[in-house]
Amino acid sequence: MARILALYTGGTIGMEATPAGLAPSPGLLPQLMERLAEPGRTVEVVEYPDLIDSSAITVAHWNRLIDDLAEAWPRYDGFVVIHGTDTLAYTASVLAFALAGLDKPVVVTGAQLPLGEARSDGWANLSDALLAASQPDLAEVVVAFDRQLLRGCRARKLDAESFAGFSSPNAPPLAEFGITPRWYRSRWRQPGKGLRPTRLSSDRVAAFFLTPGISSQLIGHTLGQTPLDGAVLMSYGNGNAPADAALLEGVRRASARGTLVVNLTQVVRGAAQFGAYAISQPLAAAGALCGRDMTPEAAVAKLLLLASQHLTPQARREAFEEDWAGEVSAAA
Repeated sequence: MARILALYTGGTIGMEATPAGLAPSPGLLPQLMERLAEPGRTVEVVEYPDLIDSSAITVAHWNRLIDDLAEAWPRYDGFVVIHGTDTLAYTASVLAFALAGLDKPVVVTGAQLPLGEARSDGWANLSDALLAASQPDLAEVVVAFDRQLLRGCRARKLDAESFAGFSSPNAPPLAEFGITPRWYRSRWRQPGKGLRPTRLSSDRVAAFFLTPGISSQLIGHTLGQTPLDGAVLMSYGNGNAPADAALLEGVRRASARGTLVVNLTQVVRGAAQFGAYAISQPLAAAGALCGRDMTPEAAVAKLLLLASQHLTPQARREAFEEDWAGEVSAAA
């Protein structure tokens, strides 16, 4: 008998229509989920008292999830986090890094349409999430959405109009749910040796999107003047950026203060590669780290976790380069 704990944080899946638009409806989702009862598993649903639209999520919400999962860890075989889709990929990445050493599945899911609507995708997403959470050899944070199981720290929300809301552009799925589920177990990570949770103590990580024109100067000024724990620079192509003096000086100053500046590509598929083009070299010389094919959500989450640990700036740089949860491709 698999024992599953489902933590319901809010989101479209449990909302109802109001005169002001869709809004959380306390008590609705746990009641509806009773229809998903199946022999061979028990599901306990804990509804958070402050159901939120996930666009309002904060570090405090993530710490509550980390704390609740850690406290319940010995008593359950698997976990489902029911979440709004807007920031679901951020939460999946935070949990993937914060729950080091996990040896059980943590499945994050949500829906594009509320369960109360006849065409809701929430029923399939919840059903697949509960099935994945019942797999004793699945030991990582994953996202169940649109009949696929994705590694949590590789998932991104790429579509707000279709049921295929999420994808992992640079990593294959871990399972596909057809009439017969296909479990790609060779892609799964090995179980850890015991949960070692880490709470977040910083929210001072920012992302900057490079555009042609004045943005490089503005980004450089902000990096040089603002005390951040981490910064993600979304550059072009394979990690290319103009050799703008203000931008490079800002990266140098931030890096000298101990801020980790991570260079990623704006392109959905592909990777930042220092040296692929000569124009990428000045960023590396200024102190930027190469994020390879990491998602922006994973980079932000990893920087938050690193900022929450008592490490020297050099130790943080070295730790960022390590693969924690399968967040980068080996060949990237």
